[in-house]
Amino acid sequence: QVQLVESGGGLVQPGGSLRLSCAASASIFSFIGTGWYRQAPGKQREMVAAITSGRTTNYADSVKGRFTISRDNTKNTVYLQMNNLKPEDTAVYYCNVRQTLTRDYWGQGTQVTVSS
Repeated sequence: QVQLVESGGGLVQPGGSLRLSCAASASIFSFIGTGWYRQAPGKQREMVAAITSGRTTNYADSVKGRFTISRDNTKNTVYLQMNNLKPEDTAVYYCNVRQTLTRDYWGQGTQVTVSS
């Protein structure tokens, strides 16, 4: 079992930046992928960004050019740098780490609110 602890969420004005962190309780070096998802009120959870063990990245069209995902295997941590935030980015953001094709883990979520 792997526990994930997210941090870095909060209230930010439009155009601002935040960096989310997701610290894992165990090594994620061999995990096949890690990612960030978000869920806004009344909407389904959606993938925001993902990165494989081979450092291949994938982004939702709505965040391309603004968000950057990275992982530091030495710290067992996944990051999401979010720049030029927009009100529509407001959501609860969840970290996901995938150990195998059939086993993955979720964090508890961190709230991001973009508002003036």
